[in-house]
Amino acid sequence: MNFLEAIILGLIQGLTEFLPVSSSGHLELGKYLFGIDHEANFYFSIAVHGATVLSTLAALHKEIWDLLKGAFRFRLNEETVYILKLIVSMIPVAIAGLFLKEIAERFFTGNMISLGFEFLVSALFLLMTLWIRPKERPISYRDSFIIGLAQVLAILPGISRSGATIATGMMLGNRKADIAKFSFLMVLVPIIGANLVELRSGDFSREGTSLAVIAAGFVTAFVSGYIACRWMISIVRKGNLLWFAVYVGLAGIFTLLLGLNVF
Repeated sequence: MNFLEAIILGLIQGLTEFLPVSSSGHLELGKYLFGIDHEANFYFSIAVHGATVLSTLAALHKEIWDLLKGAFRFRLNEETVYILKLIVSMIPVAIAGLFLKEIAERFFTGNMISLGFEFLVSALFLLMTLWIRPKERPISYRDSFIIGLAQVLAILPGISRSGATIATGMMLGNRKADIAKFSFLMVLVPIIGANLVELRSGDFSREGTSLAVIAAGFVTAFVSGYIACRWMISIVRKGNLLWFAVYVGLAGIFTLLLGLNVF
């Protein structure tokens, strides 16, 4: 991997982690187009995922600080309830991480046909928000768990985590002003946990990827991720995800055609 590839992949990761188009899917597609080894460059993948965690902390630092201050008052206040809902939302993906990890890894092998169908599933999720529009209400514990179930689907590379969780929240009737922030906050612990597990496993290589190249991808992912996070919160407030659905649908068709060797 060279500098240009690292910057492009970092940009893809930063933008698509928060926009509802699937960061993992776009990284898989990018690696396929650049001919990058799917088994190697794990350090790079961990670095750019870590960068988007930091960009979330930077973009939502005020909200996170308010939650922590409220939690450390050690009483059942609004902030503590919100944190409990975040914890509830993490239960499904924690279970999936324990029991479905090996199954999920089979989809990260550069199979463009599988990836294309997954992109189309993401597009369907986004389109459904145009048809299902219940009356808005706050996020409940039940909603938190259902949104967490939607996040489990995103263990597949072509299904957007933010797309699945935000779309599910909108279809449940959760307030648009709340659901994007909730979606971005609920993934912080699972991503950090997954990265720590990968680092401890030792089943990766930095072969052919210098620290400078990794740093270039990290910085690009952080900056683009920060911008995308703030932008996506603004978009969700307006409640129209149509153009993202169109884009992901076209990406799915393109990826399927790649897999069928049409190009």
